[in-house]
Amino acid sequence: MALFGNQSKDNNTSSTPVPVQETTTHSHAHSNIMNVIGKGTTVTGDIDTSGDIRIDGKLEGNLFCKAKVILGQHAVLEGNLSALNAELSGEVIGKVEVSELLTLRNSSTIHGDINTGKLVIEAGAKFNGSCKMGAVSKEVSLNGSDSLKKPIQATV
Repeated sequence: MALFGNQSKDNNTSSTPVPVQETTTHSHAHSNIMNVIGKGTTVTGDIDTSGDIRIDGKLEGNLFCKAKVILGQHAVLEGNLSALNAELSGEVIGKVEVSELLTLRNSSTIHGDINTGKLVIEAGAKFNGSCKMGAVSKEVSLNGSDSLKKPIQATV
């Protein structure tokens, strides 16, 4: 296995491989694959994943995740987030839709509306926007469809 030189796509030895996950038929099962966007990395464009994802860098685009999203303390997401579960420690500039549990850690900052089944907010977390919880969250779409394109109407 060579570290430098020509490599075929079948013999990728880069230091941060991007795992590819096949679609599963499990409705709430988490995969054992963790996708990672590392600190110092900026990704531009939408991401749609069936597996868990951790972001410690910056994503300029929408994120659709059928599992769990972990946003690190210094991470920035400039776009909408749709996920089954999410634990946010960084900054989100966009709508956040989580069908099960959304956890806002003490270092998190959210600039946008939240729609979730359950919400945990640690002391020190900041969010500027409206919030819907409970039965409304059943409308959250996890397939990247029109749910994030429609404005969320909320009264707080």
